[in-house]
Amino acid sequence: MAIRVAIRVGPGASRTKVGGLHGDALVVKVAARAVEGKATEAALAAVAKALGIRRRDVRLLSGAASRDKVIEIDGDVTLLTPKLDRLRGS
Repeated sequence: MAIRVAIRVGPGASRTKVGGLHGDALVVKVAARAVEGKATEAALAAVAKALGIRRRDVRLLSGAASRDKVIEIDGDVTLLTPKLDRLRGS
């Protein structure tokens, strides 16, 4: 199964952090700059690490050139949902 998640990427942060909400989107702050997809790749890796899953289980669906992105996460939805809720601060 897979779950789709809206994320808001903040490039150029002092450190990488996943957590909080911007509207309905999960906030992902990354140190990488928004150049040549580096911030997007760092954001996908940060989400995978925060959820304790492999990077290859997180895919970008839309928003390659935007701060607002939609990602798809492969895995057990019953395990991922509580982790995502904690990251969102719910």
